[in-house]
Amino acid sequence: MMRAFVFPGQGSQKIGMGVELAASSTVAREVFQEVDDALGQHLFAIMQGGPEDALTLTANAQPAIMAHAIAVLRVLERDAGITLAEKASYVAGHSLGEYTALCAAGAFSLADTARLLKLRGTAMQAAVPVGVGAMCALLGADIARAGALAEASAEGEVCTIANDNDPGQVVLSGHKAAIERAIAAVKDHGIKRGIPLPVSAPFHCPLMQPAADAMAQALERTPPGPLRIALFANVTAAMVSDPAEVQRLLVEQVTGRVRWRESAIAMREAGVEHFVELGGKVVGPMVARSTDGAEITSVVTMADIEALAKGL
Repeated sequence: MMRAFVFPGQGSQKIGMGVELAASSTVAREVFQEVDDALGQHLFAIMQGGPEDALTLTANAQPAIMAHAIAVLRVLERDAGITLAEKASYVAGHSLGEYTALCAAGAFSLADTARLLKLRGTAMQAAVPVGVGAMCALLGADIARAGALAEASAEGEVCTIANDNDPGQVVLSGHKAAIERAIAAVKDHGIKRGIPLPVSAPFHCPLMQPAADAMAQALERTPPGPLRIALFANVTAAMVSDPAEVQRLLVEQVTGRVRWRESAIAMREAGVEHFVELGGKVVGPMVARSTDGAEITSVVTMADIEALAKGL
């Protein structure tokens, strides 16, 4: 059976994440300590007990979500004896989850991944002054209607598709006023609902260019190495394994669209029958809504890990 391991993006963080794993596994504790050491902060303490506003800060949420997913992976590999390279045909991740996927595939070390995501989160937050940008989720919207709504709402400002998540959910990003116009006009475009998102910056749109420039410099200093498993990239929804191409696409990803629906379809067409989400229960259901007949498994707890290990 062909299998893809997929990794969640921002928004999947919550207080208490990783606590059960750390209590049950030395390997998980080592992951959280290594990330703390790499960042020079007590990130796992924030993951354990908050405060919530500290965990939701982009610069903390991104490495925290990655650390949690890699802890699940390391427990699966070292405690359950499952080798990702033997069990997975592909990896993929949603936005920041792409870095987690590359860490899982061996392109980045855990410490480097943590530092890159800390910088990415900080740069994305700093790219646009608070209050200038916004994002919204469109429910009951296909990509064509979402695109028409974005174009009509721009009125000379930025309003573009940031995430194509699944057949019924598309996210727009751009200037706050343009996003507000889009939300007000959803019914005119046959879209069920537009919901403002509680985010601190307008991710995955041209306003993020300063963050893309910062990541270009960071990735020159810390380029990805060889991948043990091929990646399906966010911005192309296509397979990539060349490290130089991965590096280019990671920069493009900061301002580009996350083509998650198309990625799920492409992986399914490549023969993937089983999608395993590590560290969350968000992107797996999106895959289920985007494809037909695929098996979806979400792995978060020790019980989930034990159940998956028995089935692989």
